[in-house]
Amino acid sequence: MDTRIHRLLADGVRDRVHPGAAWAHGDAGSVRGGGAVGSATAETVFDLASLTKIVAVWAVLGTLRDGFAPDAPLGGYWPEVSGHPLGAVTAHQLLTHTAGVPLHAELAEHYGSDPAAIRAGVLHEALHRPPGQAVEYTDRAALILGYLAEHLTGRPLDRLATERVWQPLGMRATRFGPVPPTGCAPTEDGLHGVVHDPSARLLGGVCGIAGVFSTTGDLGRFLAQQLTPTPWTEQSLTIRTGRLVPPRGLFWHPAPNSPPARDIWTHYGFTGTALWLSPSLGRWAVLLTNKVHFTRERGPMNRIREAFCELAFG
Repeated sequence: MDTRIHRLLADGVRDRVHPGAAWAHGDAGSVRGGGAVGSATAETVFDLASLTKIVAVWAVLGTLRDGFAPDAPLGGYWPEVSGHPLGAVTAHQLLTHTAGVPLHAELAEHYGSDPAAIRAGVLHEALHRPPGQAVEYTDRAALILGYLAEHLTGRPLDRLATERVWQPLGMRATRFGPVPPTGCAPTEDGLHGVVHDPSARLLGGVCGIAGVFSTTGDLGRFLAQQLTPTPWTEQSLTIRTGRLVPPRGLFWHPAPNSPPARDIWTHYGFTGTALWLSPSLGRWAVLLTNKVHFTRERGPMNRIREAFCELAFG
């Protein structure tokens, strides 16, 4: 298996889909395989991009008990959005991308550069459409849920993730940036150890959209933990969007081109990263690249991701 994965990812380096890649796969008790190609090593730190939504926001929400009501309108327990359109939305709808919140993610263009003004604009803006009508992926959902977690706990998102998730799992290389450039994969425009996402940079590198840096080893620990069933993971790794398409769980979605019976869930990051989790197979996999160092085009990287998933779980 790892020989074929190595060949797949080495071909990606040759074809300039990505400068380098690191990967790992395993089960709840062990790492079954892994490796690295190109400019990467197993210890290389990568900008996770949207995987931040999983390893920070989703994971932190799963630790919340008092005050968190996923199926209740936010306005009922979050005074900051009460009386505003977002007050009628539920956390469940944000997690499934069915909340109807605006789709634009270019925060500076709409709200300026002041974090307080950005927060007020995001939380008080009119909805794009009524909640529950359509599945429309938007970074704004994770940004709002990060704000919600901070409101419910009185603690910033980076400390919540560190104290409640990463430290208990021994994820010592995982943190919000900036991180030292040595040993970190560069992205684009000279960014090296600084989050690639412009909205996350605008917010100081810490928000629900993006900003976390990590390694395959740390993410393997994180994913292995999710194979121990909890009500939160069971709710999340289940289709929660009914007849709406594309189908979604809670921030996770079924792996493309994988039959439903295989029960493989995934999440991708813009920089070229991906996580996979299969409760029924008892397996996990992680692929980290910095493909955005070469190009923003998604197609070639997505084809590699799908082929990697087939090899890792085949």
